[in-house]
Amino acid sequence: MEKWLVTPPIVFSIMLLVCLALSRVFSLIAFKPKAKEMGEGEPYACGEDNYDHLAQPDYSNFFPFAFFFTLAHVATLIMTTVPTETLEIFVMAALYILGAVVGLIILLRN
Repeated sequence: MEKWLVTPPIVFSIMLLVCLALSRVFSLIAFKPKAKEMGEGEPYACGEDNYDHLAQPDYSNFFPFAFFFTLAHVATLIMTTVPTETLEIFVMAALYILGAVVGLIILLRN
């Protein structure tokens, strides 16, 4: 087999074409409603029409949690996978962990 055929750009292009072809085939055989039903696409909640209320979720607590999750898990990944054969690599990993701890302290200081 040719080596150039299994390089990442070629494999990506081939898979992209396969996925586009499958998407086209499945869109042709997918179920399509004949006519739009009355009330389809209208807001509805708990048995009553809901025109004056819009859902506005609050993500203010999500982003600090996502930042904590990322810092904690990447720091754990670094601690468990860093080779400790050389002192230079160990010092770099220790500095990274120190930076993660400082980030967590800043995040949790409230």
